Amino acid sequence: MSKKVKLGIIGLGNMGSAHVDFVKNTSTAELVAVADHKKEKADQFAEKSGAKAFYDGIELIKSGLVEAVIIATPHYDHTPLAIAAFENGLHVLSEKPIAVHKADAQRMIDAHKKRPDLKFALMFQQRTDEAHKKIKSIISAGELGEIRRVNWIITNWFRTQYYYDSGGWRATWSGEGGGVLLNQCPHQLDLFQWFFGMPKKLTAYCQFGRFHNIEVEDNVTAYLEYPNGATGVFITTTGEAPGTNRLEVAGDRGRLVFEDGKISFRRSEKPVQEFSDTAKTSFNTPDMWDIQIPYPANTGAMHQKVIAAFSEAILNGTPLIADGEEGINSIELANAMLYSAWKGKAIELPIDSLDYETILKEKIAGSRYQKSVVEAAPSADFGKSFGK
Repeated sequence: MSKKVKLGIIGLGNMGSAHVDFVKNTSTAELVAVADHKKEKADQFAEKSGAKAFYDGIELIKSGLVEAVIIATPHYDHTPLAIAAFENGLHVLSEKPIAVHKADAQRMIDAHKKRPDLKFALMFQQRTDEAHKKIKSIISAGELGEIRRVNWIITNWFRTQYYYDSGGWRATWSGEGGGVLLNQCPHQLDLFQWFFGMPKKLTAYCQFGRFHNIEVEDNVTAYLEYPNGATGVFITTTGEAPGTNRLEVAGDRGRLVFEDGKISFRRSEKPVQEFSDTAKTSFNTPDMWDIQIPYPANTGAMHQKVIAAFSEAILNGTPLIADGEEGINSIELANAMLYSAWKGKAIELPIDSLDYETILKEKIAGSRYQKSVVEAAPSADFGKSFGK
């Protein structure tokens, strides 16, 4: 029998419980431990999977039973649990986002740097989506030429007030540390930086509780500026129906649009700038080719692909889907948008992560959801695990 990675799952909420089956269906992984602060839930999934139950994530980490952990707890717990795992010699696969804020993400990265022999991965399964892989390859191959403008409208995250009322911690500064940017959009923010890199500056307009009785942002429009002069607009909300998911990228060789599962590429026969500089007419545009870009159908569960890649990386040193260190980029984008809204001005990147953390702590102190002092700290000094 080939070797399998002995895995533990910490947090058995919606995603953690799903990971139980994903691990079961991964040939290079074996689930040997699960943890959740709700005893009945930990016992239930332990019995189902033949794993050992723990009621505290740190106890699982220190048990000596596992080689690696999947962290599927609420956001604030990612940091202390990942640090504890690295300190105890365990590989880490964390659910998104990497952390609530950049300072905590950096603490996780710094802990990993002390153990470079360990793997650190993030559950950015959208990178395995065939359409996203195709878009990435088109951009990386230079088919669009220099990127000039990007617009992503991702407003099909509609949530009702009932959703937010389903847990006192939901949509609070102390419970989640943010709203649509931290909860619904981490995947799109990761893809945004994966496709286009990081901006040098952004200005964001965030509305807090615009459509719901919540503390955090549920409506965001951000304007981004890139080092090469390109601009971007990122729009998201949980208050719009039917909502839109449209990515539009304009480059020197045409325009790509991804919407409704279709990748459309209107490609110019020659570079737009060259045509503009050499044309002898005033209003003509370059001749264009209209192309529908084919891509393979998705096969298998995307989350399972990330777990399989994580296990293979541990066993054979193969590449991860998303390195943990990359997670700081998407959380910095989310933080920078909130920071800009709080400050009422454009924000240069990288942001002042410690100042952001200070402001966030003030908001936590005034949050309507007050956990215990141990649970509420937004940095690496607590360790109780919770189902997500």
